[in-house]
Amino acid sequence: MKKILVVTALTLAAACGSAMAQQNWPTKPIKIIVPFPPGQASDTIARVVGERMSKSLGQPVIVENITGAGGNIGSDRGAKADPDGYTLTMATAALPISALVYRKLPFNAIKDFAPVTQMTITPLVLIAGPGLPAQSVKELVTLAKKDPGKVTFASSGQGTSHHLSGELFKTLAGLDILHVPYKGSSQAHIDLMSGTVNMMFDNIVPVTPHIKSGKLKALAVTTKTRASTLPDVPTMAESGYPEFEAVAWFGLLAPAATPKPIIDRLNREAVAALTAPDIKERLTGMGATVVAGSPDEFAAFFAREFAKWVPIVKRSKIELD
Repeated sequence: MKKILVVTALTLAAACGSAMAQQNWPTKPIKIIVPFPPGQASDTIARVVGERMSKSLGQPVIVENITGAGGNIGSDRGAKADPDGYTLTMATAALPISALVYRKLPFNAIKDFAPVTQMTITPLVLIAGPGLPAQSVKELVTLAKKDPGKVTFASSGQGTSHHLSGELFKTLAGLDILHVPYKGSSQAHIDLMSGTVNMMFDNIVPVTPHIKSGKLKALAVTTKTRASTLPDVPTMAESGYPEFEAVAWFGLLAPAATPKPIIDRLNREAVAALTAPDIKERLTGMGATVVAGSPDEFAAFFAREFAKWVPIVKRSKIELD
């Protein structure tokens, strides 16, 4: 009986301690793992929102870039972090795609994470270097068909939404173009400007300054409607490919076993940051549309994204180790 009472007391003490820890959360810095290099849209958005969350939470929100394997190394680290709310992962469209194209992942893209909030949606832009002799999607297709296998398209990594968008373009236009994967977009932009590679689908956020400065040219955006920050750039549908639609999106995830009260607090803080007038204006100015939804809404969106890419992956026959 005494033993039972001791065990019960210890159990209650542990429960009370856990509840107290959740109530006092946060008591130390929070880390957002961005699975891609600095300067990309995921990094920029994480830093903008994280800075505002730091003020309201009273603790630093630090961005850590852990790159490689199309975002999988950083995502794996985030999935296996302690479920205490102090390590978050910046999710992108690459996450459900990775679950489809990689034979073996060290984590489960659905079961190992708890959604916090979907942050933004942004268009992708089909960009080319200034020296490429094509000023439209139609001219690019003509050029690629004239020299099969000679035109190259860059991506931020194997199995990313940039890669899959290029594969979708290949399929819809009937092209023979060569994929050149990079470890992130920054070096790809430099090689596009120099003519080392020819074209790329990339997020509108990091490429808009290069487009407006003339260092890169935009041939089309991948959403059904034109982007407000690049109103003169036609859509892929307007360019002759009505079936083509792809968006970049960003969201916050926590490890799956993170207590619900902490998830709810994180959601409130992230939503407040995203919808603050100055932050929303800044993100909108980058070409992003703020979503700032609930955890359940983000989970439902993730499931739809997963289902969307299934036929594209099958059709492209992409399979990675």
